[in-house]
Amino acid sequence: MCMLRKVGVVTALLLGAAAGTASAADITVSAAASLTNAFKDIAQAYEQAHVGDKVQLNFGGSDALVQQIAKGAPVDVFASADQEAMDKAESQKLLRLGSRANFASNRVVLIVPASGGAELHGLGDLTQPGVKRVTLGNPASVPIGRYAKHALEQARLWAAVEPKAIYATSVRQSLDYVARGEADAGFVYATDVAVQKDRVKVVATVPTETPVSYPIAATAGSAQPEAGRRFVAFVLTPVGQAILAKYGFGRP
Repeated sequence: MCMLRKVGVVTALLLGAAAGTASAADITVSAAASLTNAFKDIAQAYEQAHVGDKVQLNFGGSDALVQQIAKGAPVDVFASADQEAMDKAESQKLLRLGSRANFASNRVVLIVPASGGAELHGLGDLTQPGVKRVTLGNPASVPIGRYAKHALEQARLWAAVEPKAIYATSVRQSLDYVARGEADAGFVYATDVAVQKDRVKVVATVPTETPVSYPIAATAGSAQPEAGRRFVAFVLTPVGQAILAKYGFGRP
């Protein structure tokens, strides 16, 4: 009888281990380029909190990520740098109902090379003859480009700046253009500056009519819907929010 009880305990332990393995999941998270550093830390913290789950990260321009999901890319979670890109995903029924939530905020800034660049103090200085190249994300497909264009339109400067525009496929590409001196000025998020803090400097915070708000959602076509929900929920926990704050993001 004692042996039977021992066998029963072993069987229960094996079944429990199997159940734990079954619940583990590989999760693919597609996120806006500006989230690169913060989400790498969040993914690591998530894996520590959910042993067995593995997070694969894919970064890029928000609209390009929506296109990837629409074409069938195996994505479980999508995090965008603006509401417009997430609205596009929602209108195409790419999001799991009820999973969308805002998780962070940011600010748009105007940057120049840390040394040897033009002397700029605000948006109006972009019209100077010495400013030949201004980089921003493509407004048609990159949130930072939309924010920048709207701000320039509000300041009635878009017509003067547009001929100087160098469009980037993501905010990090714009950051690199300025850091390498390939652009005289550029629009990025405040959180991006820390990535190249020795090579770029902020000359102005850019007022935006629409707040810079980041939404996140699980995708409708996810092969791991429960794990996708777990990751979204984790980003909203105090742990996830603390990591975002460490990288300069504001509260949602």
